Amino acid sequence: MIKDILLGIKSYSGAFKLIRKLRLWRYFGIPIAISFLTAVLIGFSSWKFGFKLGGYISKIWIWEWGSEVFSIFSEFVGFIIVLATGILVYRHIVMAFSSPFMGPVSEKIEKHFYGHVSGLRKTTIAAQLWRGIRINLRNLLLELILMIPILLLSLIPVFGIFASIALFFVQAYYAGFGSMDYTLERYYKYDESIKFVKNNRGHAVGNGIIFIIVLFIPLIGIILVLPLAVTAASVQTLGIIHRDKIPIEIENIS
Repeated sequence: MIKDILLGIKSYSGAFKLIRKLRLWRYFGIPIAISFLTAVLIGFSSWKFGFKLGGYISKIWIWEWGSEVFSIFSEFVGFIIVLATGILVYRHIVMAFSSPFMGPVSEKIEKHFYGHVSGLRKTTIAAQLWRGIRINLRNLLLELILMIPILLLSLIPVFGIFASIALFFVQAYYAGFGSMDYTLERYYKYDESIKFVKNNRGHAVGNGIIFIIVLFIPLIGIILVLPLAVTAASVQTLGIIHRDKIPIEIENIS
């Protein structure tokens, strides 16, 4: 598991060079626009509603002593809850509606490394979009189910730090899941893809860790996060699929 996570992280090392070499930036124009607009809308919503939620949370403390400290803590927790939910929704919106544009990226990378493009299931743009929406709605619901108890634990100061770490890894897993599915879509049906990611969850977590970190880089993050994550995940996922095949590209892209 730890080894797979490290491999998922390492897959980002040559992403910039590969994007430039294969001229992949042209495929990311519309997804970057979707990412930027979605991030702006969710960012404003988080700022507006986060502190309001904190105000409601602060009312839980009925004692006078420590009320000021708890109020500050509540505002912070409220902002984190709304921001975490916003990031969650942001990821799935962007990943779902970017689905029709990501297939060519994976195909270019596969041809570059293995000399041919395989796993081309007959599909349409509408089918790709529906699959992306379906996968991301499923992941969104599962994330929410996992997040709710974690966020409730975060209200307890002692458990706050552990809850934050758990929340980070949950979001990392599903972020990596979404990035990997752009390649899996060409090879596997819906249920088969879910099983594939479950069997390679360490790779998904590794990819998602960098996804989340890049996403928090002001402005630049929302522009670079999808190109880097999808490129890294494509290399990584194709490596698993073609595990017994030696890539024809022997140059170290890192």
